[in-house]
Amino acid sequence: MNRFKPQEILNWAREVLEIEAEGILGLKGNLNGDFLKAAGIMSVCKGKIVVIGMGKTGIIGQKFSATLSSTGTSSFWLHAAEAVHGDLGRIEAEDVAVVLSYSGETEEIKNLIPFIRQIGAKMVAITGNTNSSLARYADGVINVKIDKEACPLGLAPTTSTTATLAACDCLSVILQKVKGFKEKDFAFFHPRGSLGRKLLLKVKDIMRKGKFSSIVNENTMVKEVLVKITSAHAGAASVVDKKGVLVGIFTDGDLRRNLERHRNLLKKRIGDVMTKNPVVVRDYDLASEALKILETRKIDEVPVVDKDYKPLGMLDVQDLIAAGII
Repeated sequence: MNRFKPQEILNWAREVLEIEAEGILGLKGNLNGDFLKAAGIMSVCKGKIVVIGMGKTGIIGQKFSATLSSTGTSSFWLHAAEAVHGDLGRIEAEDVAVVLSYSGETEEIKNLIPFIRQIGAKMVAITGNTNSSLARYADGVINVKIDKEACPLGLAPTTSTTATLAACDCLSVILQKVKGFKEKDFAFFHPRGSLGRKLLLKVKDIMRKGKFSSIVNENTMVKEVLVKITSAHAGAASVVDKKGVLVGIFTDGDLRRNLERHRNLLKKRIGDVMTKNPVVVRDYDLASEALKILETRKIDEVPVVDKDYKPLGMLDVQDLIAAGII
């Protein structure tokens, strides 16, 4: 690349982006009754969406199928060449075959059409040629015709595959909205992702408990409570009555406030200087909901209680950070 000027290279890159952006925006004019018909066929599918393609467009199809599956529409990818060697058996009458072919005349694609018809599955074509064999036999057609490829030779699929990908994304989002697919559903299919952690992780999974959670009786002296908080490497202690029911919390903030009021604070009962009726969370609450409570109340820790209001542990903002919730 040394023989080319940096500005020349940057201009080439900008030109590609401009051509592909124009190609995508040009699809807006194709959002008509044909598009609605094709989307409607997919939305009422009782089986699976079978995405079929070849070559570069086929790779776009793989991404499309993966997006559908992760957003609530069951789908699988089928290679057009492999289909005629036994994989056709994967298609059933209740499925919808979404066939991607920019020319609509790819030999492997045309060979599949009569077999898909015989199986009884509906067929949606995503193509740049609405007069092609594929388009003529399809139940619904989505037009992704573009004016020019970004490839300087006009040969390598560039703008056409980008436009096809954009059209597939449109369909994915539409189906997601039609099905009422929510964040919690997305998290269910992505349990190992950051969103899955945020939406599925419960307080009990990350709270501090046992030796890392200080629980003291309301008659305990402040001095003893501070020792327990320190040994637990915590920032607060849950305070309970003689029945073990939570009645308060004692935090670093309580300590600072009471140091100004009481000279003999260390000899005071914790029940006299604690914060009564503190905010709490349940062990089965979602960690994401606990975060909202901490943020809304502007507090750093909160006791975790069971159904009888007995403390099980303590949740600190640092626990949420460590779990990737924040």
